[in-house]
Amino acid sequence: MDRISALRNVEDALADFESGEADLRATERRVVNVLRTYATEFEDEDLSVYRAEGTEPAEGVVVAAESESQARERVAERLDSDDSAFELRELS
Repeated sequence: MDRISALRNVEDALADFESGEADLRATERRVVNVLRTYATEFEDEDLSVYRAEGTEPAEGVVVAAESESQARERVAERLDSDDSAFELRELS
């Protein structure tokens, strides 16, 4: 899924919410699914997508970065913790 398609899908989800065709929970699920699909299909020559696996709150955090070390830094910044609580897996 490219960026434009992802944005259109999010826009459609918001429109359904605004019109009353979907509630907040359904809209959230739809938007999260769009983002997950976008992240797992992310293609950029300089960036890769990494997912943190480990203890909460690191589990499931996904970041795009140029290297595993940069991804580790980005996850740690989001968690405001050291990097010992999680491992990284590159998504392809």
